[in-house]
This record gives sequence, C-alpha cells and structure tokens, in this order.
Amino acid sequence: MSPSTTFATRMVRWQRSHGRHDLPWQNTQDPYKVWLSEIMLQQTQVSTVLDYYARFLNRFPDVHALAAAHQDEVLALWSGLGYYSRARNLHKCAQQVVSQWAGVFPSTAAQLQTLPGIGPSTAAAVAAFCFQERVAILDGNVKRVLSRVLGFGQDLASSANEKQLWAYAQELLPRQAPDMPAYTQALMDLGATLCLPRRAACEQCPVAQQCEARAQAQPLAYPVKTRRLVRRSESWWLLWAQDAQGRIWLEQRPQRGVWAGLFSLPVFADQDTLLASCPQAQSGQHLSAWVHVLTHKDLHLHPVRVNLGSGQPPAGAQGQWFTREEALALGLPAPVRKLFQGA
Repeated sequence: MSPSTTFATRMVRWQRSHGRHDLPWQNTQDPYKVWLSEIMLQQTQVSTVLDYYARFLNRFPDVHALAAAHQDEVLALWSGLGYYSRARNLHKCAQQVVSQWAGVFPSTAAQLQTLPGIGPSTAAAVAAFCFQERVAILDGNVKRVLSRVLGFGQDLASSANEKQLWAYAQELLPRQAPDMPAYTQALMDLGATLCLPRRAACEQCPVAQQCEARAQAQPLAYPVKTRRLVRRSESWWLLWAQDAQGRIWLEQRPQRGVWAGLFSLPVFADQDTLLASCPQAQSGQHLSAWVHVLTHKDLHLHPVRVNLGSGQPPAGAQGQWFTREEALALGLPAPVRKLFQGA
C-alpha cells in the first residue's frame, strides 16, 4: 500500500469499529440535516448543539419549512447558541436552495460554496457525507490531526500555508468514493476524542505509527498558529424599562455587529446617558453587573431596571412593548434571556 492508502484505510477501519455512531446527524445522507449540523457545530461543542438541533428539526423538518419561516423565528430558536450570523446565513441559504435549486441541495462542494454561509470545509463535509465526493474537509479538528500526522510545522496563520495543508489533505483521501463518509467522520472523531488540543492519546490512535509528531515525541507542538486574537473590553448599560402592566421595552439590534438582528434591551455607553433617556422613570434599580465573554471582546453588562408607569417609551427609542412571555419567544441575546428568566 502507498502511505496515503494506508492512512485512509486505517482511518476508515477505525471509524467503523471505534468512531462515534450515535450522534443524531450521523447515519444519514440527507444534506439538509448534515448541513444544519455542520453550521451549528462551527465553534460550538457537540453537547451544546444536541438540544438545538432537535428543536430546529422539530420546527423546521426540511429546507422548505426553514425557508418559509420569518427570520425572527429562526433567531428565536437559535437564541443562546451564539455567533448569530450563522442563523441569518442559515435562513438565507435555505431560501436560496428553495428559490434557485428547487429545494434540492447541490451535490458538489464547488456548488455548495456558492450558497450563503457555506465555506469550503462545510461544503466539503456535506459533499463527502451526502454525495460521496472525494473532497477534503479542513476544520479545526482536522487541521490538528493532519498537521500532527504529517509533521506540518508551517504557521497556519498564513493562508498560503493553510492552502498547502489542504492540498496534502486532498492527497490523503481514500481512493474509493464510498469510503468518503466514514473517512471524513474518522477525521472529525479522532480530533474530537483522541487527538485533542492539550492531550494526545497516541496509544489509542489508529495512525500512531505514521504520525510524525508522535515520532518527534512532541504532538502538542502542532498545529503551529502564531496569530492571536486581540481582545477588547466594552461597558454596556442595559435599560430594562417596564410599564405599569409589566411589559418590557425591546429594540431590534442593527443587522450588523454584536447581537445583530436580535431583540434586546436598549444599550447605552454609560449610566448617565441611560438615565437621561427616561426622565419620567418612577423608580430605578441597579442590578448586578457581570462580564459576557464573546470571541473578540468582553462585554461588561450593567442592567438598570426602571418603572415607566405611564407607558411612555424611552426618549428617542425605536422599539415596542412586549409581555415577558412574548419577549421570551423572540430571538434574544443569551444575557438578556438570562435576565428575564431569572426575574
């Protein structure tokens, strides 16, 4: 056997006997279900995705149902999962599949990449799992596995180096197209269960004998990526205004930026500006502040609860009153939902 054939064969055999087989999006070739799981799993743990995946399929069993929904309903079901641009692109993608592809997902990675929110790795996953296309995925887990196996020490912060690793990934694919689903799943499973960021269970790895990083006795030295996110901090003051009936004033956030498109308590840069927006307030209460961690920044949230008995909205406000039950049915940022549920 050639090295590439040996690697692919061992991975396929390992997955069929030792890989994961009980996840709800496995053992299916339905591109809608595979695509939905791939989008949800981007930067999100499997344990978190499970409940969301079930709820989405219950409400939107196929791409036609998702395409016909209002964006607010999609965001409401997504609320708490984070990275909300995924939900907006999910909705747009479903609409495009229905309008341009007659409700049938295209069968090649190249075609799938033309749809909103589908990048090269997601497209490859759908094409490999559902249509057995010989095309390589390269998500975070796979980059780690392949860079260790190959001893690929180039800095993956460079797009040119990442492109080179992707070319190597393509060379390692199994020769037989029917093996593609098991092989692709094997890479994901190995990176999720054995070849972890801070621990490598080399003694259980099916390709340990081929792994350059293990031969060097330094698996944790790979992958190499020098670029680091520059974190920022911001203070957000949240106005929790209620009228005499207990309704809550909410505004829809802009379609770009943090919490884009979600319904939220009005946000202010400081306490004085917040209080100036509701001079008619009958009472006010400063609630406990906390830090909400996002990918690129830390939000220091300061909720202030005020009673606007007259029902007059905050000055300059663009929104409307909602009952607590109505609010919880909307697409809310996780911290705002947490506030309401704890009230």
